[in-house]
Amino acid sequence: MSQWLCETETNMLPIISKYKEELNLATAHEHKVADEYARVYAEKEARGRVIDLLHQEATMWMDRFALTLNGSQELPRLLAKAKAMADAYSAHEEIHGLLSYCQHMIDLMAHIIRRR
Repeated sequence: MSQWLCETETNMLPIISKYKEELNLATAHEHKVADEYARVYAEKEARGRVIDLLHQEATMWMDRFALTLNGSQELPRLLAKAKAMADAYSAHEEIHGLLSYCQHMIDLMAHIIRRR
């Protein structure tokens, strides 16, 4: 009986060793997965903070633009003056394109502000 126990123990040691190694590998993998999850979650949180900051910044600029447009004809007046000067002095086509773009942006921002 004693010899049988010794043989059984001798046979079981490699099996136990194999399962310990597999357990260590599984534990290492679990730690790796947990670290990866933490990294992805931190990146998601950071992206969320950046998006929030960008939204705050855009809202601030829209509010400033709204203050400029509401009840004020300053921007449209300045743009009309610039267009008149460009026409009077035969400005390059790029200048007229830029002024058209400015007009488009003023119109777009006014539309966005009205929808708020």
